[in-house]
Amino acid sequence: MPLLGCIADDFTGATDLASMLVKGGMSTVQVIGVPDGPLPEADAIVVALKSRTAPVAVAVADSLLALDALAASGCRQFFQKYCSTFDSTDEGNIGPVADALLERLGAGLAFACPAFPANARSVYQGHLFVGSALLNESGMENHPLTPMRDPDLVRVLGRQTSGKVGLIPFPAVEGGADAVRQEATRLEQAGYRYAIVDAVTERHLLAIGEAAASHLLITGGSGVAMGLPGNFRGAGQLAAGTDAASLPKSRGAALVLAGSCSRATLGQLRRAGQVGVPVLDLDPLQTPDAAALTRQASDWLGDKLGEQPVVVAASAPPDKVAALQSRLGRDRAGALVEEVLADVAEAAVARGVGRLVVAGGETSGAVVSRLGVRTLRIGREIDPGVPWTFAEEAGLHLALKSGNFGAEDFFEKAFGCLP
Repeated sequence: MPLLGCIADDFTGATDLASMLVKGGMSTVQVIGVPDGPLPEADAIVVALKSRTAPVAVAVADSLLALDALAASGCRQFFQKYCSTFDSTDEGNIGPVADALLERLGAGLAFACPAFPANARSVYQGHLFVGSALLNESGMENHPLTPMRDPDLVRVLGRQTSGKVGLIPFPAVEGGADAVRQEATRLEQAGYRYAIVDAVTERHLLAIGEAAASHLLITGGSGVAMGLPGNFRGAGQLAAGTDAASLPKSRGAALVLAGSCSRATLGQLRRAGQVGVPVLDLDPLQTPDAAALTRQASDWLGDKLGEQPVVVAASAPPDKVAALQSRLGRDRAGALVEEVLADVAEAAVARGVGRLVVAGGETSGAVVSRLGVRTLRIGREIDPGVPWTFAEEAGLHLALKSGNFGAEDFFEKAFGCLP
């Protein structure tokens, strides 16, 4: 019977969270989409939705269906996972989904903490930083779907919910789990529904996790889940010393598909080209036709698929993204890239690709859906927040990378981490 039930708003965020739980010793399975049958056996189940940029009503409805399935399976605690850059708009979807989950569970105050210091995400005085830059000066202000132009998370979440949003500030978190619990109790008694929690180190995340042991719902990035396995272990519900990250031996050709336009992914693509990895840069602005772009990629791949990785990318800097959106509209521009890379993935797997890296949350969702993958067993981490996974139905090793995650040498390094 699972202990922890998680609902993630995109596929790469789900694997990010699952990786954190596996590192803590919890066997973890990622379920793609709203569960429609019995859930697999694991200590933690992470339901991966494609709800980050969905209409609010759809995001809420799917999240509640996922919650009901997790609750029916016996989960004792629940986690709402969103991006460490708090990707959302004033309409949602973080706040509306959290409101619905809290109401369904009848839960009290919920923590909200996207911090992930290992990936340079920290929260101080309620403000989200990416490295030394405030969120709105980090490049996220140019995100094509969820531009983040306010770093104050109390304000950002406050615009998405009718509940009161407070802050558990740095001094309380620095004081440890007991101090966090005391501040949370004070806020709840004062009528607050959410508490943004400061965190700048892993020690802070562990304290927040420990303080959340009695909370029915926790919300945040994967970092705040760091302390949760210890809570279950301390309660005698989780065995120690098990290898939760074991995956089958890998096989087949190696391919990278990149649809993210983040600074991190663009840097990884530059690095791959510099070290001699073959890279095809598709240009949807020049050729805004899915069938033509798919043919271009298929022709280019030709006899290149094999032991060494090759890259097909439809990533672009902000000015080209803006031009494409101006020409096609925001939704159609994004859908075009997703359709093309999903087509390429389907054809490549049919041609023998068994090791596949996908960069970008929306792209990952499109690829996994096209391949018909329903569950992923979570393996070892490549870089913070990005593990290898195994899709048993397809016999395929997959790494689903958030666009913002990974070191510059990620694409080269990933394939050396497989069994």
